[in-house]
Amino acid sequence: MSRTRALHWGLAGALALGCIASLQVGATDVTLSAMLVKLVQGEALSQMERVVLFDIRLPRLAMGLLVGAALAVSGAAMQGLFRNPLADPGIVGVGAGAGLGAILAIVLGALLPSAIINIVGNQLVPFAAFLGGWGSTLLLYRVSTRHGRTSVATMLLAGIALGALAGALSGILVYIADDQQLRDLTFWGLGSLAGASWAKVLASGPLILLSIGAALFLGRGLNGLALGEATAAHIGINVQRMKSVAILAVAGATGAAVAVSGGIGFIGIVVPHLLRLATGPDHRSLLLNSALLGALLLILADVIARVVITPAELPIGIVTAVLGAPVFLWILLKRQGLVEL
Repeated sequence: MSRTRALHWGLAGALALGCIASLQVGATDVTLSAMLVKLVQGEALSQMERVVLFDIRLPRLAMGLLVGAALAVSGAAMQGLFRNPLADPGIVGVGAGAGLGAILAIVLGALLPSAIINIVGNQLVPFAAFLGGWGSTLLLYRVSTRHGRTSVATMLLAGIALGALAGALSGILVYIADDQQLRDLTFWGLGSLAGASWAKVLASGPLILLSIGAALFLGRGLNGLALGEATAAHIGINVQRMKSVAILAVAGATGAAVAVSGGIGFIGIVVPHLLRLATGPDHRSLLLNSALLGALLLILADVIARVVITPAELPIGIVTAVLGAPVFLWILLKRQGLVEL
């Protein structure tokens, strides 16, 4: 068995164990093992056990799997497209646009007509975040595309400018926000799976899965692009179509993920790095393994977030930053030959 295939099955097995751990722990003393024992003995689950398992932990697990896979695959695709190991999904403006959309909804949402508020309901912030992420991505794509060709360099520079503009507008809104709105903004920005529900899973899941599925077919094209655009075109790769698919897939996956979970960092940039160190830069396996490892890391981070200060929980963005920043620093030092291990 090849090293890549062994890693693939190892990640799949670890992800299965991570799913069990996610269903096992939480703020209540209800455990998956106790519920399985009751079912084996022919006993019915109590009302509280059914609510905890089917209405709280299962949708939270499903959302964690989707968001983790979306962020990691998007990071791998962006690093391959820009041929830059420091690229992440935020480089196409999804994060900045989604953040601005969420802040607009939190600070100015009450000014919307009551008819719109009644239709959107509690999904106003995720919906606004998704529209902001997609809108910024489409604007960036339009700016960087001329005569049917998308300039990666222009997209990078325009993404930096767009992020700065979104940050400035967000700062103005934060300045006029009241205390409760500032609290909501802080918790949204740190990221969490606490608001997971089947409604959010069903709303974001199809787009995330479709986007990840499209990204998984980019492996050969990204491998060719590593040799340069001219070489990739000579070996039969439609470079412009691949760029368009990659950008739209990243926008769809990351926009939907950020909309339902808030800001969660380091998954998209650390996961592809770790996998390249393990199996090399072949995107045909890197993209699929990124989905598995991204989902696994986010599930484990969520477990840590729930148990470290139980019965309260940490925002998951804090956990991913605490775990991801040292790993990323180690990767940088290793690349420069400053560490041995």
